[in-house]
Amino acid sequence: MTAFLLQRWSEISWQFGGAQLLAMAVLALWLWAIWPVEDVKALLKDKALQTRLLLAIFFVNGLWLIDASITPGIHVHFLGLVTLMLMFGWRLATLALLLPVAFFATFMLKLPLDFAIYGLVAIALPLFLSYVVYSQVFKYLPHHLFVYIFCGAFMNAFLCIVFHILCWSTWLYFSTDYDWAYLTDNYLLLIPLLAFPEALLNGMAVTLMVVYRPEWLYDYSDRTYF
Repeated sequence: MTAFLLQRWSEISWQFGGAQLLAMAVLALWLWAIWPVEDVKALLKDKALQTRLLLAIFFVNGLWLIDASITPGIHVHFLGLVTLMLMFGWRLATLALLLPVAFFATFMLKLPLDFAIYGLVAIALPLFLSYVVYSQVFKYLPHHLFVYIFCGAFMNAFLCIVFHILCWSTWLYFSTDYDWAYLTDNYLLLIPLLAFPEALLNGMAVTLMVVYRPEWLYDYSDRTYF
């Protein structure tokens, strides 16, 4: 066991450059700008909410570990971000998901100092996009349960993972030797295989909570959607 752990540890690269430093600064600035003051206060006072958040983080971490590594840097896994956004709000979800990002960057990417880069691409930007989509759905579409589940969860999750893959592909294009044709054939081509299951996963999770645990959803109300 010790030899196995030492071998795994030796595979981790601690290379550090200007891109990582810039990403850390941008991520720190982003967290400062969106810091969920009221949500953090509510979290500290609510034991049940703390438990749900820890379980959600554990679930997402496990989901990301079901990862199909094609070639170095190209990783294929589901995200589950929209479900957490609808459960805890996008600001608190961004903060909480830094833990799975740190774990994934260290043990899956084997580049722990890429933590900030993956944090921006994997959670910060997709979660913000998910919030924008959800807010526009709430603003312009009828307040109906089907709209909440299909547009706010299912389609939102579809767009979220597509955006994530496009962002990560762009980073790989500029930071590695992969050209765009290679990324298209080996990564972007997988979008349909990932996007529909991602949408289904989040849609089913939100549907179950609407039926059995509506109080777990951040701003869901039966009076609004029924």
